[in-house]
Parts: sequence; C-alpha cells; structure tokens
Amino acid sequence: MVKQHIIRGVRISRYVIYRETLVDAREHFWAFIGSFVGIGIIAYLQSHLLSANDNLFLIGSFGASSVLVYGVIQSPLAQPRNLVGGHVISALLGVTVARVLPDIIWITAPLAVSLSIVAMQITRTLHPPGGATALIAVIGSEKVKDLGYAFVLSPVLSGCVILLVTALLFNNMTPDRKYPTKDGFTRLIKKRIVAKLKR
Repeated sequence: MVKQHIIRGVRISRYVIYRETLVDAREHFWAFIGSFVGIGIIAYLQSHLLSANDNLFLIGSFGASSVLVYGVIQSPLAQPRNLVGGHVISALLGVTVARVLPDIIWITAPLAVSLSIVAMQITRTLHPPGGATALIAVIGSEKVKDLGYAFVLSPVLSGCVILLVTALLFNNMTPDRKYPTKDGFTRLIKKRIVAKLKR
C-alpha cells in the first residue's frame, strides 16, 4: 500500500513537472496579447497624469498583476476579486500609513506592506502585487503622496478595472481559456492527473 502510494506520488509529480514545462504557443500568444493591451492602455492613460518615474512604479505593480491575470489565469491569486480587492485594500492601507505616520521609510514601508498582506489574507483577496501597490503609496514621489486617497481611485482602481476588462476579453477568446474560474487551477490539475493515471 505504501509502495503504491509512493509510486503514485512520483507519477503525479512527474506529470505536474511535465505540464509546467510544456510549451503551449496558444497560451503564450494570448498571454502576450492580453498583457500588451492591458498594460498599454494603462501606460497611455497614466502617462498624462503622473510623471515618468511614477509610471514606472505603477506599471511595475500592474506588470506583476499581468503575470497572474494573463499568464496563470487559473490561479486563485489571479481571480477578479483578488486583482481588484488586493490592489484597492493595499492602496488604502498604504495611503493611510503614509498620511498618519511620520515619513520614516524604514517604518512606513514595511508597515504598509505587512498590513496589506494581513488585510488581503483576512478579506481573502490575496494578490501579491498588492504589496507593491501599498509600497508605492508610501515611497512614491510627492505627486503620488499629494493624491492622498484619490490614489486609490486613480490610478489603482482605474488600472485594475482596465486589467480586468482586458483579461475578461482576451482570456475568454478560445474555448481552452476560461476566466474567471473558481478553484480552476486545482480542478484542472486534478482532472489532468486523474486522466493521466487512468492510462
């Protein structure tokens, strides 16, 4: 019994590694198109509102989101609730920390990120790029800090909405890609593993 369990575990591991290293040109194509359009729209719109340096930071935060919402669309961290909720909650906390506490970077930066992580965990909106959004609110230029809570609405919420609408459009262009999914990644892996084991 133990031997069979070990053999099965090895077979599952080999299959998961095989799937993760498989090159799927269609997946790469749609991930590229979706992220290019989403980030392109944000970059175009925000280039008229913020300085070039701020755009780099904001695009960095949304760039990380793009990896999730266009590259691993089945991940629980890539779902709409996580994308929008994670960024908005983190932005709120980042702005609050920046406004309430004195400008001591070694206190405000880790506090904003740490609070955003816990808040995203509590609200079940965990989205790793949200930590970067909280950090941007604290370490951004004076123009970013002057936005105050307006930072949450634009560029954060508006950028999330652009990424989400683009993801809904491009991630559903083919029957092989479905977004959003509920526990899609787990269901997909289980389905493929069971099918592989039956062979």
